[in-house]
Amino acid sequence: MAGPFCAMQLADLGADVIKVENPDGGDSARDSAPFLEGESSPFIRLNRNKRSLAINLKAPEGKELFRELVKGADVIVENLRPGTMADLELDYGRLSALNPRLVYVAASGWGQTGPYAQLPGLDIMAQAMSGLMSITGEPNGNPVKVGVPICDLVCALYGTIGALAALRVREKTGRGQFIDVSLFEAGVSLEVWEAGRYFATGEVPGPLGSAHQAAAPYQAIRAADGYFTVGATTPRNWRSLCEVLDHPEWADEERFKDNPSRHARRDVLIPMIEEVTSRQPRAHWVSMLQQAGVPCAEIQTYDQVFHDQHLQARQFFWKGRHPKVGDVEQIGSPIHLSETPVRKWRAGPALGEHTSEVLRALGRTEAEISELKTRGVLGGT
Repeated sequence: MAGPFCAMQLADLGADVIKVENPDGGDSARDSAPFLEGESSPFIRLNRNKRSLAINLKAPEGKELFRELVKGADVIVENLRPGTMADLELDYGRLSALNPRLVYVAASGWGQTGPYAQLPGLDIMAQAMSGLMSITGEPNGNPVKVGVPICDLVCALYGTIGALAALRVREKTGRGQFIDVSLFEAGVSLEVWEAGRYFATGEVPGPLGSAHQAAAPYQAIRAADGYFTVGATTPRNWRSLCEVLDHPEWADEERFKDNPSRHARRDVLIPMIEEVTSRQPRAHWVSMLQQAGVPCAEIQTYDQVFHDQHLQARQFFWKGRHPKVGDVEQIGSPIHLSETPVRKWRAGPALGEHTSEVLRALGRTEAEISELKTRGVLGGT
């Protein structure tokens, strides 16, 4: 997922992204359910704003066509196991010789070097090895992974940042560069609070449920009809929370005087808070706390998220056209640029939808394209 998500960021920002796929089935994400008119619903969202070129990179003619594309390309993004592109004779060394200005992003499980480099690396392995699964979930509970493929997604964002930085450097040097990003290091890079605790005290952080590693109260709190979240970590917010709960005296108790004190006594503090909050529904407490200026929120399910009034007001969701499915609801980009807004162009493409279009731009005739399709070098329309 790291490669497609990285390229999607670039596409949103205006890049002409050509997704190169195997003519025989395409990207494995195309097999992901559920399906709309035979098309993968996740795929057409993960690959928005891209064109699709179906080309067999194992065929000599396919390799040559890819090399021709590379000569005019700014960036390549791939997330194959290290060595795969070299086996295809399409690695950075060979391609940069054709185009010295090429920026090449290689996203992998463990990175291009090191003892783990050749191991299979998926998001759950990176979450496990990075320690993220050791701090996720309830204390003494079973291992829990983060609900989204966080290592994949963060690796993709680092790949995007690296590509943009390399393009900026290229303006000065005239040369591109190779960018090595891994799911493993992406996961570890997020562990700022955990590293701060371990390197200062030697304490190995563990799972705290929804609680924070250093501040309290900062977690999900039980109400009469479920849970809501609260983050009363400053002196002012802590006092305001106590007043909303009708226990202003808590704010002056020595045992709760600051974040370290409250965090160390969460086993006492949270039951005290929940003894009060469990008497009223979530909406009551969220309304009261918002009026008092205390950070808080209800825990929404996705049927609520995808119809959230705030997101609707900011036009976060938009519809992208797909040749078979029609208009497809898309999740928006959180990047709001005042002068050059992100692109809202189209849904993810059908397999090989733009093959002929791309090949014509390379100077191939219709007869040549048709012949290559007949021989299985190309696929799509």
